[in-house]
Amino acid sequence: MKMKKVLVSAAALTGTIAGATVVANADTVTVKAGDTVSELAQKYNTTVNTIQQLNNLSNPNLIFVGQQLKVNNDNNGQAVAQQNTNNNAQTAQQQATSQNTQAQASTQQAAQQSASQNTQAQASNNSNYNSSVSGSDAAAKDWIAQHESSNNYNARNGQYIGKYQLSASYLNGDYSPANQERVADQYVAQRYGSWTNAQRFWEANGWY
Repeated sequence: MKMKKVLVSAAALTGTIAGATVVANADTVTVKAGDTVSELAQKYNTTVNTIQQLNNLSNPNLIFVGQQLKVNNDNNGQAVAQQNTNNNAQTAQQQATSQNTQAQASTQQAAQQSASQNTQAQASNNSNYNSSVSGSDAAAKDWIAQHESSNNYNARNGQYIGKYQLSASYLNGDYSPANQERVADQYVAQRYGSWTNAQRFWEANGWY
């Protein structure tokens, strides 16, 4: 009776060891014909990158029939979870970037609309001042405006502002087209005597 118990115990122990061997080897598979790393990763709920790292594969697309591959380890679940977390974070970042781009586009559009409205308002204010410049001086004035700002009342270059790129101190905070025209005429009359002379100076020096 004792002998039978010993044999039964030995058999149970052998089964336990065999079972433990199965569990211990559960993370290793033998490559069969037609197997790929991606298929093994999907089958064993892991990733191609994990299998590549566990087996030190330089090329995950190159495996051989009969080759023993580890397909998971104790950290595999964490690796998959980490990859899912990274994917979710990347998706969230892409969505945030897209929303930020849309917001910037809306802000830019609003700024352009505001600038357009401001230009229209300034253009209407231009009727408050009628320049007395005519003839060759008028042509010279247009020439300078074209070369300074392409006739843009809203042009900015540091402290120089507007159609004639006048110093902000000359405009005294009033950047309306009417004031730009008025101050430009006054500046040229006092400094050069005429727009024609101002153009000659510009052509010789690149500024006026």
